Order: sequence, then structure tokens, then C-alpha cells
Amino acid sequence: MTQDRAPVAADLVIVGDCNPDVLVLGADVIPEFGQREKLVDRISLVVGGSAAIMAVAAARLGVRVALVAAIGDDPVGHFMLGQLAAEGVDVTAVAMRAGVPTGMTVALSHGDDRAILTATGAVASLAATDVPQALVHGARHLHVSSYFLIEPSLGDHLGSIFAAARTAGVTTSLDTNWDPGDKWGGERLRSVLAQTDLLIPNEAEALRIAGRDTLPEAVGVLAAAGSRLVVKRGSRGALCIEDGRRHAVGVPPVRPVDATGAGDCFNAGLIAGLLRGLALPAAAALGCAVAAASTQAPGGTGSAPDLAAALASAETATITSEAEAKGR
Repeated sequence: MTQDRAPVAADLVIVGDCNPDVLVLGADVIPEFGQREKLVDRISLVVGGSAAIMAVAAARLGVRVALVAAIGDDPVGHFMLGQLAAEGVDVTAVAMRAGVPTGMTVALSHGDDRAILTATGAVASLAATDVPQALVHGARHLHVSSYFLIEPSLGDHLGSIFAAARTAGVTTSLDTNWDPGDKWGGERLRSVLAQTDLLIPNEAEALRIAGRDTLPEAVGVLAAAGSRLVVKRGSRGALCIEDGRRHAVGVPPVRPVDATGAGDCFNAGLIAGLLRGLALPAAAALGCAVAAASTQAPGGTGSAPDLAAALASAETATITSEAEAKGR
């Protein structure tokens, strides 16, 4: 079932995963079998799922955002609903499944690196009938996160959902995130990419989606698909490709406390910038600013900034065209 009241009009609709992260922090978070107990610095239950993290970060930037996802009718599912609603995210299109557990993730985090264990639970049950057409077509932008987690139930329909959204004047974007099955697409994904205005992978994901060994090769393959492309490069910022033009974007580096969800917060800043009318490189600078801020506290949303702070940080960004970079 979905929530009782009707969804409100949204600038941004995000489709994807909604599950809490059990966040484990410490200098040594690698478990040892043999019934050995280790002490870590901190374990927290926080908002998780790439789509949910992005939704919270976007709401803090002043974007009217609605989330489409599936959770279980259980304590952790209600925890997620409460956390998201408190942040101003419209959760009326979040489907609640009776008898199905909410997905959960254990993230073992150390600085800017982490290992992730996920039980998808209700996440993988999200169906085309759970995506309200009126909500999507009344929005300005539609984004899909964690494609490979929802592909089993929604993959056959996402291409047509994107196509219908674009016909209604709604722009689209996709962040596949990591593929746990290590298959990296096929005809299903190609049908979605054909209707995607903006693809937002990280560098490792870009290589695998394109099936290439170097980033220049991967960029060539992905850009040829026709969509704009922004490749997230962690502390090195982002690479933007649009109409054959390439720009490297970055903000001054920060020392990360926890990088969980930084890429999702980047997505929020990027889309918020585009919705404000910024050019792609300037919107990516806002994404870099939001991502950097998000690493300053544990969890994906612990230190996600408000719009004023993000805009101020984005003013420190460097945007370099490929031609300028080659000339140096």
C-alpha cells in the first residue's frame, strides 16, 4: 500500500531505494570470523539508500522533492518514513509492503573508503504501478537512483516511464550506482539510457557501464549515447561532458569524516543547480560543494548543507575547460 494522502506537486521526483544504513565507523572496521569481537568507534542507524539520501539533501537545498520507493511495514520502514518526512520529503508515493522486510545496508566506513553489505528486501519489489504518472508528469525533473537494485522489478518499464516523462516536458537523469551482480546492463539499461537526459556515474561505474579500461574511452562511449554526462571523481571533483565540450570541476579538498552518500549528495546539488537554471559545469560545482560538505559528519545526510552554505562553497570551485587544461 502507499500513503493515504495525495502527493503534492514536486520539482524533483526520485525513484529508487529507501533503506536505513547501519553505519560502522572506526580505524579498523574489518570483521574477523572465528567468533572474535572487535571494538569500533561508532555504530549508528541513519537514513540510507541512494535515492533517500539524495532526497534529503535536495530538500535541504530548498527543492520540492518526492520519493518513489518501496519499504516494509516494519519498524525500520517506519523509521525511514519519519526521518524523510521530518526533512520535508514528500513520502506519499513510498509503497509500504506488508510481510516484506525493509531493505537494510551495513556500511563499514573508514575515511573516504567503505565496504557495503545490502539486503534489498522491499527495495527490489518496486513496480511500474508504484510510480504515480501524475506525480512524475507534474514535476520538472525525474531521477532514478540505484538502477541495478530495482532492475529486477522495474527495469522493463523504466525506459517507457522516462520516455513518457520527457514527452510531458520533464527532464530525466540516471545514477545506476554499483551493480552487485557485476553484469552492468544490457538491453534494459540501453532502453533507459536512450531516454536519459543526464547520466551521473562515478568513475568506476562509468568504466564498467561502457565496458572500457580508461576514462577517456568510457566517456567517448557514454557520450555517444546522446545524453549529457557528469562523471563523479571523488575528491578530484567531476568531469562534465555536453555537446562535445568537456569541463573539469572541483572545490578545495576537505578531510573526510565519512564519505557515505557523498555521491548521492552530489546528485542533489547538481540537479538543484540545473533546476535553478545553472549551466552544467556550474551545477556540477554546486554538486561538488554539497558532496564535500556531506563528508564532514557520519552518514549520508549528517552534514548535508542548506542552499546558502552550498552556494557559498560553490563560489570557491574551479571550472576548467578541456582545451584550457591541455594548454597548461
